[in-house]
Amino acid sequence: MVDRLGDFAAPYQHGLETEAGQRHVHRYLAGVRSPVNRQHAAEIAALVEVARLVRHACSGTAPWDHRPLIQVLVGHVVDRWGEPDGVSACDPRSFPKRGTHAVGVTRQGCGHRGQVDHGQVGVSMGYGSRHDHAGLAFRRYRPQDWAWDQPRRQACHVPEDVPSGTRQAQCWELLDLGGAQVPHGWVVGDDALGRDTWCRQPWRARGARDGRGVPGTTTIRDLEAPWPVYQGRGRRPKAPWPSVTAWRT
Repeated sequence: MVDRLGDFAAPYQHGLETEAGQRHVHRYLAGVRSPVNRQHAAEIAALVEVARLVRHACSGTAPWDHRPLIQVLVGHVVDRWGEPDGVSACDPRSFPKRGTHAVGVTRQGCGHRGQVDHGQVGVSMGYGSRHDHAGLAFRRYRPQDWAWDQPRRQACHVPEDVPSGTRQAQCWELLDLGGAQVPHGWVVGDDALGRDTWCRQPWRARGARDGRGVPGTTTIRDLEAPWPVYQGRGRRPKAPWPSVTAWRT
């Protein structure tokens, strides 16, 4: 399995900028595929017989550009499963997390618990067709209060030119980075991405059908509903904007 995984990872290996990353990527994959209980830097380094700092520098603090790796991944997915009616899906996911040495950890809305709690949130983008599905990219969400905390940014090695941003904006970044290169007829997501009008409108301009959810409190303009009759006095009646829940039922 590790040998076959190494062959698959060879194109990604060439996308790494540092010599250390290219040299140790197979050892890192061997550690990830290993049965060790806690797959952190020290455990994997001991398994593959390298110094802990070498392993940490390979995938932790070493400067590298993730965009070439995503380009390789997108090419693999398109070649194997690309379809004109495929689906690009964006979804914010939360992870329980505490401490001060991980990116984006703060009290925030965590969907996995349905409440505000300590954790991380990330936006992922995947692609699916009638053949199969695969993840394409992932972005860690950086809330403003965390992004403005300079000591925590420095401790997590987050560059100064990496700003905070909304989850919707990060979803757009993922679509621009990889989603625009995969053939798809649908863009889908949950109501976390569908509640903002400014995010829905440009999505339609891309030509893809929109399948994202919206909260039940959203109001819509029913194009088939007749306008109220003007009685000749006062202001003219406005177009009806019923609740999306009432319209659906």
